[in-house]
Amino acid sequence: MLGAVSNTASYLRLWALSLAHSQLALVFLEQILIVPWKALPNDSIAAQSVGSFIIWFPFMAVTFAVLMMMDVLECFLHTLRLHWVEF
Repeated sequence: MLGAVSNTASYLRLWALSLAHSQLALVFLEQILIVPWKALPNDSIAAQSVGSFIIWFPFMAVTFAVLMMMDVLECFLHTLRLHWVEF
């Protein structure tokens, strides 16, 4: 019984990390990348495109860094869980 509870808790942690990963990606998209369109609603399409181009690189750097850290943590926890179960 204890082993079943332990395995279930391990998989719930992995599931929670996957869910947080997808939600963070959505938040980054909605809060950072859409800023030029909300900040300049009356400006031309060219101004919004230039704003999007400028904000794209910091957006990609921050998103990549955070999501990669979460992926590494997810892989580490999965490996740790497998070592714990096999030990």
